[in-house]
This record gives sequence, structure tokens and C-alpha cells, in this order.
Amino acid sequence: MKSLQPTSLWNFFHEITQIPRPSKKEERIIAYLIAFANSRALQYKTDSAGNLLIFKAATLGYENSKTIILQAHVDMVCEKNKDSQHNFETDPIQTYVEDDWVKAVGTTLGADNGIGIAMMLAVLADNYLAHPALECLFTIDEETGLTGAFALEKDFLSGQILINLDSEDDGEIFVGCAGGIDTLALLPYDIENIPANYFGFTVSVTGLTGGHSGDDIHRGLGNANKILNRFLWNINKSMDLRLNSFQGGNLRNAIAREAVAIACIPFHEKENLRVQFNLFVAEIEDELSALEPKMRLDLDSDLTLEKVIDKKSSNALLNSLYACPHGVISMSKEMPNLVETSTNLASVKMKEGQMIEVNTSQRSAIATAKIDLAHQVESVFLLAGASVSHGDGYPGWKPNLNSDILKVAVQTYQNLFKEEPKIRAIHAGLECGLFLEKYPYLDMISIGPTMRGVHSPDERLSISSTQKCWKWLINILEEISF
Repeated sequence: MKSLQPTSLWNFFHEITQIPRPSKKEERIIAYLIAFANSRALQYKTDSAGNLLIFKAATLGYENSKTIILQAHVDMVCEKNKDSQHNFETDPIQTYVEDDWVKAVGTTLGADNGIGIAMMLAVLADNYLAHPALECLFTIDEETGLTGAFALEKDFLSGQILINLDSEDDGEIFVGCAGGIDTLALLPYDIENIPANYFGFTVSVTGLTGGHSGDDIHRGLGNANKILNRFLWNINKSMDLRLNSFQGGNLRNAIAREAVAIACIPFHEKENLRVQFNLFVAEIEDELSALEPKMRLDLDSDLTLEKVIDKKSSNALLNSLYACPHGVISMSKEMPNLVETSTNLASVKMKEGQMIEVNTSQRSAIATAKIDLAHQVESVFLLAGASVSHGDGYPGWKPNLNSDILKVAVQTYQNLFKEEPKIRAIHAGLECGLFLEKYPYLDMISIGPTMRGVHSPDERLSISSTQKCWKWLINILEEISF
């Protein structure tokens, strides 16, 4: 990767991949950035949350131009394949190049948003680029709650134009994003002895594509929690299923890729279970094989179990997971092909204290629709006897098609690549909505190179697209004259 062009950009990205930076544990990457600033005599400051701002003066001829804020978040989503031994808190990401893509071995790559960080460092390190005064904002904990953007103080920034580098599609300029909110359900349960003459089994769903619960929700990909629960629900309907455990998914903003359950049924239903499983596999493959070619469902029987979840709680869990909505709820009436409202059944986890935790997230470009959907999900789990709470949520970003920085971005892209960029809103959440809430005068756009499989171990970054985005960014900075 370090041999790619431009060398400075890819060297910085390589260095970033070698620094563990899970959400809420960004101390090492912030220390790296501060060391970078000190080594180049660049002024910087931090706030109480841990966000970092590095300054660079305007180059000759740009002294009277407006200050430009470049922004990226420093944390990354930590997802890995089931067989990976990678420790995100201690191990560097193992990267490799394949054709036009930079990839990671069995884990997320962290190009979201590591490549944005690398672009900012490459700009700051280059003394030959022409640009207005710069404020490079590195925010913390974007992936697990937008904590850094929430905590950003109202006098921390002085610039009036902001370029967010957290988008994932070449040639597209994002001018709006969805707002979001999390809904958490906690379902208590009791423990019972396994009935006599029952046998235990494990059923699992693996190999799904996963992906970003905003960017990829429209693709109709499989959700491991929904698939696994569908099988268990149908078995529970025809047999006396006793559930021992259910674990699926991980992060709130990732579509669940894997799920596994342990349960038992009467011994005389053993052969029937295998028949029903084979029929179910054929059914799901018929529905999803075109989208999920690596999907795998496995059934292993003859486990020795002693304890199970009480029948009432088991039924409540299976019914609520079946009823819980997942996927696209509505499409935008104003922007073609844009998801307006969606929800993600993100994870099901067995917690200490005999509690089952179900995490979901709702997104919408319309604030009231977001809240309405969160209440719909809440009602499902309230009927199951769970306690339900919501996160603080985050606002959306309303598009401004008369934006000055948007006009510059469009014109420079046309000049460089002889084609029109697309102007879009994104269904994923961006920190821009929170920035606008605190700095309502900001003129903002979001750009970035092409990435695929974001928030999953299939995450990959296009090399040619990154080179294009770099040329575009430095040309935007050169052409700003207001």
C-alpha cells in the first residue's frame, strides 16, 4: 500500500491502520495526531470531550478567503470474522492490495474514516498546496453515538465552511443526511431445568454480507437475527422448543452478519427438526442466495444441556423479534432512490443478571417519522414485557442547494473529470447535522472516495477513487476565493 500514489496520502493511511482506535478508546490516535502537529510546528487545541483541532495558516494570496474546516472522525467500527483472532485494542490492521482495492485480513479496514484522516494530514503536511486558512477537526466516537460531535463546544470552531470527508461514493457530493435514534429493549427471564427426554442443539447463521445500517439498508441484505429467529419461531410453533440462549449481531449501526442459538426439543422430534431445518435452508436460499451467496446455516445436535430460559420469556423473545420491523420503511418523496425512513434490528445479547438485550436503531430524514418508528419498535417490546429506553438521538442535515461550497465542488469536479458529480443526501447519519445545530451558519458538503462493505470485514477502499478524491479536494481548496 505504501507504494501507491500519492505517496504521502497512502503512507499516512498505512500509519493510521497500525494504530488501534476503537470507539471510546481513541487516545493513541489522538496522541499520534498531536505528535504530527508538534513535529510540524502546527498549532492545535483539544476540548473537554477529546476532539482535536489543528490549524494551518492561509498560503500566499488566500489570506482574505474564508477559513475552511476539514473534518473526519478518528474512531473505527471493529468487526471481524468469527475465525479471526484479531484484538482491536492491541493489534494493527493487516492490510493488503487486491486489484483496485485496499482490504483487511478478516476485519474491518477502518477506511471509514481513516482515509479522511489521511487526506487531512496530507494537506497539512504539504507546504506547496494553495489553500485558505485551515481548521482540521478530528472528532471522537462517531461510530457508537456521535459523542464527539455532541460535545463540541459552540466556540471551538471559527471557520464558516466545512468539508466533511466521511462519504463513501466517488463523484457524489452529499448535502444532507438522516437523523437517527437508538431503541434498547431489556427482557428479563428466569432459569428452568431442562425437561426430561429433551435433546439440545445449536443452530447458526453465518457468512452474511452485513454492512452499514444506513448506506446498505436498501439492498435487502439478510439480517442474521431475523433469519435465525424465523427458524426458531416456526419450530416453536410446531414443537415444544425450550431456548437456552440467543446471540446475534454486534454494533447498532451494522446489519447483523452472524447469529447463533442453543435450544432443545423433545427427543422424539429429533428427525423432524432436521427435516424442518433442511426445508428452511432451501426456503431462505431461494429468497436470498442472489444477495447472500456466502450465507451458511448450520444445525448441530446432541448437546448436553441442563438449564433453559423459562417458557414465557422464551416465547416473548421469539414473538417480539419476529414482530420487530427491520429494513426500509419508506422512500423519499423528494429525492429519487433515497431511503427516507428505516430501522435496523442490530443485536441480541445475553447479559449478566438474566437479561436479554435487544439493540435497534431507527433513521429518518423526517424528525417526526424517526420518533414515530422508535415508538413502534418500543411498543413491540413493551408487549413482550421488556423495559424500553431510547438514546438521545441526533438531528438530520437539511440540504442547501444554494451552497457556495457546493458550487465550487461541482465546478471543480466538472473541470477535472469532464463529467457531472451527483448531488445527494445520504440515509446514514453524519456529524454534519450536529455541527449545523451548534453552528447554524455553516456552509457544508461531504465527499469521499468509494468504499464498499463498510462496517463489515468485507470493507474495502478503491485506490483509483481515492486518487481522484484527493485531486478533487486539493482543487476545491485552490479554487475557493470567497
